[in-house]
Amino acid sequence: MRLGLLGGSFDPVHLGHLLVAQAAREELELERVFFIPTATSPFKTAAQPAPAAQRLRLLRLALAGEIHCRVDDQEVRRGGVSFSIETIGNYVQTYPGAQLFYLIGADQAPHLPLWRQAAEVARLVEFVVVPRPGEPPPQLPAPFRGRALRGFPLAASSSQIRRRIKEGLPINHLTSAAVAEAIRNNGLYL
Repeated sequence: MRLGLLGGSFDPVHLGHLLVAQAAREELELERVFFIPTATSPFKTAAQPAPAAQRLRLLRLALAGEIHCRVDDQEVRRGGVSFSIETIGNYVQTYPGAQLFYLIGADQAPHLPLWRQAAEVARLVEFVVVPRPGEPPPQLPAPFRGRALRGFPLAASSSQIRRRIKEGLPINHLTSAAVAEAIRNNGLYL
């Protein structure tokens, strides 16, 4: 079994996230991609993301009908600072023998040695780096192993979407229509 793990704040989820999941599924022949929203990122402890319940709702809207993608809310349920080693350990126990691929943005690759129990993380998963459009993928620091994702780079970010909403600009084509409508109807990110 080959499984993709895509962690992040998803604040909000956007088409770049969905395209990464699709490309990873195709390129790596994954059976499933799990979207894992963090409760609090250890690298963004001062940031105040939208409430977890809202981020989960937006993720579920974005993934409606996607049979090969699932929302995994274990980090939100655990609360506090989210450490990937705990989540990865849960996948190792739940899916013994599965090959796990952890998808990360290119900006995260240099920080991998700072992750909690980094050597154990490196042993348990193969990393898939999502390069920024027009830039070569960064090298993974030792002892991490992995590859770069080839397909569908998109220069969209959650912070860009939040900024556009605050400025009263449209977010059409940056996120799904259902997510954009839910953001609008609930007055999120104003």
